[in-house]
Amino acid sequence: MSVIYDRVALIGLGLIASSMFWAMKRNGLAREVTGYARSAATRDAARRIGLCDHVCDTVAEAVKDADLVVLAIPVGVMGAVAAEIGPHLKPGATVTDVGSVKRDVIENVGPHIPETVHFVPGHPVAGTEHSGPDSGFAELFDNRWCLLTPPEGTDLTAVAELRRFWEGLGSNVEEMEADHHDLVLAVTSHAPHLIAYTMVGVADDLRRVTDSEVIQYSAAGFRDFTRIAASDPTMWRDVFLTNKDATLEILGRFTEELFALQRAIRTGDGAHLHDYFTRTRAIRRGIIEAGQDTAAPNFGRAQKPV
Repeated sequence: MSVIYDRVALIGLGLIASSMFWAMKRNGLAREVTGYARSAATRDAARRIGLCDHVCDTVAEAVKDADLVVLAIPVGVMGAVAAEIGPHLKPGATVTDVGSVKRDVIENVGPHIPETVHFVPGHPVAGTEHSGPDSGFAELFDNRWCLLTPPEGTDLTAVAELRRFWEGLGSNVEEMEADHHDLVLAVTSHAPHLIAYTMVGVADDLRRVTDSEVIQYSAAGFRDFTRIAASDPTMWRDVFLTNKDATLEILGRFTEELFALQRAIRTGDGAHLHDYFTRTRAIRRGIIEAGQDTAAPNFGRAQKPV
C-alpha cells in the first residue's frame, strides 16, 4: 500500500485507535502518527509499548498539521473535544470518528469543524470486549465493515480518500445515511449489548443460582453474554443515551417478540417455537456465509487439551 495521509492524529488511545495504528504501520498508510489521551496513565502506557510515533501531552499538539484527525473517544464527549481542537485544525484536513452512533456525532461535532476542514463521520464495525492502549492489534479490521456517513455536501474527494484509508486498514467500506446507520446498529449491536448486560444482571440477582454454578456451567450460552457485557461501560453508557430513539424502537419490538415466545412456551405451542427457531437459524447461516464469523464448533474457540 502507499501513503494516504502524511500525518494522522489519533485522539483517544483505546482498542480502535491502537488497532488503527498497528494496521497503518503494517500497510504503510501514514508517514507519521501522533496520539493523545486525556489520562496521563494511558499516555504513559502508549509510550511504553511504542503506540504512535509521538504521544502528545495536549490535544492541540496532537492535531497540529495533521491531515487526518480520528476521534476515537466515547460519543458523549466528542462535541467538547471537537470544540477544543477546532481552532488548531489544518485547512484541508479531514476529521473523522469511530463512534457507533452517527446522528448525535454529526449534530455535536459538525458545528465545531471549520469550513476549511472536511468532516466525514465513520464507524468501523469491529471490536472486542477489551479496551485500553495495549488491546489493539493490526488485524482487527480485516474483512470487517467500516460505515461512512458523510453529511450532504461533504467534499467527495475527502470521502474517497478516507474510503481508501479504511480499505488500506483491511476493511470493506460502505456509505450510509446517518439515521439509517443508527437504526441498523440498534438491531445488530446496541440492543444485543443491552440484552447481554440485562441477562448478566439477572444472573447476579438470582440468588438461587450460586456464583460458582454461573461460572462453572457458563459454556451453555451465558459465557457469550458475559463476553459482550465485559465491554467498556463508559462507551456503552454514551451509546444508549445518544442513540435513544432507535434503541428504544428495537427494544419495543424485542419485547413484543419475547411476549409471543412466552405465550408459546406457556401454551405448549411447539410448532410456533420450532418455526421461529428455524427462521432465526437461517440468519446465523447468512452471517457465516458473509464471512463475518466462523462455523467452527464452540463458537470458534480452541478447545483446551484434555
